[in-house]
Amino acid sequence: MLDIAVVRRDPDRVRRSLVRRGLDASVVDELLRYDEEYRSALTEVERAKAEKNRLSASIGEARDKAAAARELRPAIDELSQRINASEERADALAPARTGSPLRALLENLPNLLDNSVPDGSDESANVELRRWGEPRRFDFTPKPHWELGENLGVLDFARAAKLSGSRFALLHAAGARLSRALETFFLDRARSHGYVEIAPPLLVSRKTMWSTGQLSKFSDAMFADADADLFMIPTSEVPLTALRGGEILDTSELPLKLVARTPCFRKEAGAAGKDTRGLMRLHQFDKVELVWLAAPEASVEAHEALTRDAESLLQELELPYRVVAVCAGDAGFNAAKQYDIEVWVPSSDSYREISSCSNCTDFQARRAMLRFRRETASKPELVHTLNGSGLAIGRTLIAILENNQQADGSITLPPVLHPYAGFTRLSP
Repeated sequence: MLDIAVVRRDPDRVRRSLVRRGLDASVVDELLRYDEEYRSALTEVERAKAEKNRLSASIGEARDKAAAARELRPAIDELSQRINASEERADALAPARTGSPLRALLENLPNLLDNSVPDGSDESANVELRRWGEPRRFDFTPKPHWELGENLGVLDFARAAKLSGSRFALLHAAGARLSRALETFFLDRARSHGYVEIAPPLLVSRKTMWSTGQLSKFSDAMFADADADLFMIPTSEVPLTALRGGEILDTSELPLKLVARTPCFRKEAGAAGKDTRGLMRLHQFDKVELVWLAAPEASVEAHEALTRDAESLLQELELPYRVVAVCAGDAGFNAAKQYDIEVWVPSSDSYREISSCSNCTDFQARRAMLRFRRETASKPELVHTLNGSGLAIGRTLIAILENNQQADGSITLPPVLHPYAGFTRLSP
């Protein structure tokens, strides 16, 4: 959530960021009108209190206090009514008050974009920063991963549909083992890079979802239990980021690097008619998530480091990929700056997103009250939060199956996975 002080101090910056995202900037004018009304109410409270105190003091100084009290009582009573009315109005508009129109507007404003974010309205304007590896040239016609997986007996979409409907997958035998091998490999590498592994709850409260910017903007995309008011996590970014919410960290704890492997649950599974087959877009999928809590001055370098951590996994798996700077119109709601890592997928003859690495600055921390103290007597400050996939398991399986397929339909596993999987090849 944005700081109201930033909107007051530099409304044009907020407007520019909204316009770059393709959003209506007139909301800033509406917000400033409510804010002016809020501050006017506070000013009126102070003015009326001062006048009331002055009149009360004059009664105490009068020779005939009783006569002065009778004379001034109507004015004092009127001032008391004005104070109560203005306090009620200020409370109803307060940016800290849940349900106030001022807070509602603030909650729906996305993060301010960093100046380095490229302009553009959609993913076609994302700017390629670097590539690693070369897409393989096949001397046979490669198959998509869903055909490969079903022929190998490691993917079963028909039985998944029988159990749960569309947009679900079942991993069978060696497929399940390979998925588990990837999870363990990713977690081991995260630990070696200084991440602390967390096994969080998969159901979280409305407050937790709100504190990380998932509500109410994306509430329709979440699976929820309305009676218990609990939400199935769309990503472990949610519990990891909120884990230390409401606490004040010591500066020695920063950067705090957390990792979790969880299933993720999302109703929205992409554009209609797009990626309807295979593992690309599912209602349930597994993912390893990386989260950083960093000091504000360190978050730019932390963003680069987190992205390198995710990239290194693809390098060890020997999978070609590229990194793009996500443009203004494609950037996430929480992100001030975002990199997407896209792995090469032969069946689509293109690079496809496998990780989004975002610097959310203090946007999530303000909601979650994630703070740190530099020194014992210093004032608490908001941390900066960062997150990125390290990596999405299903999309990594897609890349391994399609990039490592052989003419006979078998799949050679990257050497780094041999000790984790316990086998070196998937054969029909």
